[in-house]
Amino acid sequence: MDQAYIIILFLFVLFTLLGTGVWVGLALIGVAFVGMELFGPSGLTGDRMATILWSASSSWTLSALPLFIWMGEILFRTRLSQDMFRGLAPWMSRLPGGLVHTNIVGCTVFAAVSGSSAATLTTVGKMSIPELRKRQYPEHMVIGTLAGAATLGLMIPPSLTLIVYGVTINESIIKLFFAGIVPGLVLAAMFMTYVGIYSAVGRDWNPVKEVGLSFAEKMANSRFLIPVMLLIATVIGSMFLGFATATEAAAIGVIGALTLATLQGSLTWSTFTQSLMGATRTSAMIALILAGAAFLSLAMGFTGLPRGLADLIATFELTRFELLMVLLVFYIILGCFLDGISSVVLTMAVVEPMVREAGIDMIWFGIFIVVVVEMAQITPPIGFNLFVLQGMTDHEMGYIAKAAIPMFLIMVLMVFVLIWFPDLATWLPDNVRQSPGGG
Repeated sequence: MDQAYIIILFLFVLFTLLGTGVWVGLALIGVAFVGMELFGPSGLTGDRMATILWSASSSWTLSALPLFIWMGEILFRTRLSQDMFRGLAPWMSRLPGGLVHTNIVGCTVFAAVSGSSAATLTTVGKMSIPELRKRQYPEHMVIGTLAGAATLGLMIPPSLTLIVYGVTINESIIKLFFAGIVPGLVLAAMFMTYVGIYSAVGRDWNPVKEVGLSFAEKMANSRFLIPVMLLIATVIGSMFLGFATATEAAAIGVIGALTLATLQGSLTWSTFTQSLMGATRTSAMIALILAGAAFLSLAMGFTGLPRGLADLIATFELTRFELLMVLLVFYIILGCFLDGISSVVLTMAVVEPMVREAGIDMIWFGIFIVVVVEMAQITPPIGFNLFVLQGMTDHEMGYIAKAAIPMFLIMVLMVFVLIWFPDLATWLPDNVRQSPGGG
């Protein structure tokens, strides 16, 4: 069958299932089942499905995923957001842009213990939005910076998207984690630069001036940041020094988060069970998507579609830059309809061969993918961060999306920065010490 007809068939089945409200993971399994029945060995679809679903969901590397999710869920239910604001505000108030920087720095800090964009947004936003409104900062800047900076949860380790990407293409999770650190910090700095520039030229910038604090008072307030900074240093440091694999570091993080919550007095039986069930629901959803994608990859292998598309694109003789620009546009469009993790697992079977063929470093490409997937979090119609902010602020979706446009454009700029300076993503993982247990 012609490759074009196979693509049309797969897309028709996929969007029919998604349009009827079927979960993404089940929709992927449904598409793969149809593909196997049409193109696979006769009578072996059920056996192949059982085998691939089990092997995809029993990966030891994947066990880091629920643990990191649980760590974020525990901290989400502590007083972390209030403590972060109290610790950061005295230092941020003197910068050009003032306390709006607490959105960006707060999201950067919480991203390092969460891995989830939504959890980062909710945790930081529930404290910063009322405080910034009280000080009369421009509403669109409060909303826009929060929407953009929360996406750092997808890049700065422990990133759930990077774990899924690493499992999908069989790359080291630890190397991917360290590849995301420098680009994540650079992107945060770009957000902060934009805030500083806007504060100098924006006509609606007239916040209430903060009361100045002495250096001793600032240091006293900074004590509220110590617990979470110690947790970040322990989790990331254990991987960097080679003492722990990603999974072992995740277990250390859970123990640290439980200890922190206990010391804060935030850990009750109710918050414990809520965090555990929240992590279970999210982990099960992602595991189902990964299993469905693995089955779909198997079905696509029988059709010859991934290699056929890679060969087709090779005939266009695109340069690396041109290929990356095509993928940039492709993932931005795809992100309008699918969440980040679904976009990654759904496309890797087709995209990976052509990227490797082009000689692009797969660790670097993981960071490229994450930056583009971050854009999908703040683009209509299903940008997840937009929905979360709508629930928190009662603004219309159009207003929130418009406020997030500058952050979107900064992320596009970040893609070009990565292309111009690839060492931003590759230097640290190339020099990281691997633990004996691997990634």
